[in-house]
Amino acid sequence: MKAVAVIPAGGRGRRMGADTPKQYIVIAGKPLMVHTLQKFAAAGVDGIILAVPSGDVGFVKNDIIGKYGIEKVAAVVPGGKERQDSVRAGLEALPEGTDIVAVHDAVRPFVSPGLIRNVIEQAAAFSAAVLGVPVKDTVKRVTRDNIISGTLDRNELWLTQTPQAFRAGVILEAFRRAYEEGFYATDEAALVERIGVKIRMVPGTYENIKITTADDIRYAEFMMEREVVK
Repeated sequence: MKAVAVIPAGGRGRRMGADTPKQYIVIAGKPLMVHTLQKFAAAGVDGIILAVPSGDVGFVKNDIIGKYGIEKVAAVVPGGKERQDSVRAGLEALPEGTDIVAVHDAVRPFVSPGLIRNVIEQAAAFSAAVLGVPVKDTVKRVTRDNIISGTLDRNELWLTQTPQAFRAGVILEAFRRAYEEGFYATDEAALVERIGVKIRMVPGTYENIKITTADDIRYAEFMMEREVVK
């Protein structure tokens, strides 16, 4: 089956508090997003669609894709205002004959090629699959004035990661419905849940973090310098 990755990289680093968007921050000699793209190339996907800020398309093509020789990137497209808009732009650029779409955050560089292949295989078998890890801590429901209103059963709770993979028809229909109804979500799985498709949870790793804050950058430097994640 033809599997294509859609990787939104449209962040401006507001939560990072840095001048350079986090996807371009250099760690272990390469921009953060390059580490991610190379994992997908190593996983053997049939192509990568990258969605970046509209003013960065030329820079990414020349100084990222060209410089680091990432041949699997089939297209670099302008992203949108929200993450969901960027993923939608990537979906609109899918090559003909795409069977499976795997969506992954550009700033999750610690996913392994094996996990990428696994979630794609699970999506082929079940129509939809996402990576995740069980919650370790006790989770409390809290009111707006910070009063605990209940304790959730952590045995039923997982932290959802990416990649999230879907049969192409499933994710395209989920996005079509979401935009018709003006619905936005924080991940693709939530859109697919809305159209009644069951999603397989695939065990991931706790190292597969999304780089969001300055502390995350320090953690990433620590991991890469010691080659903890291969």
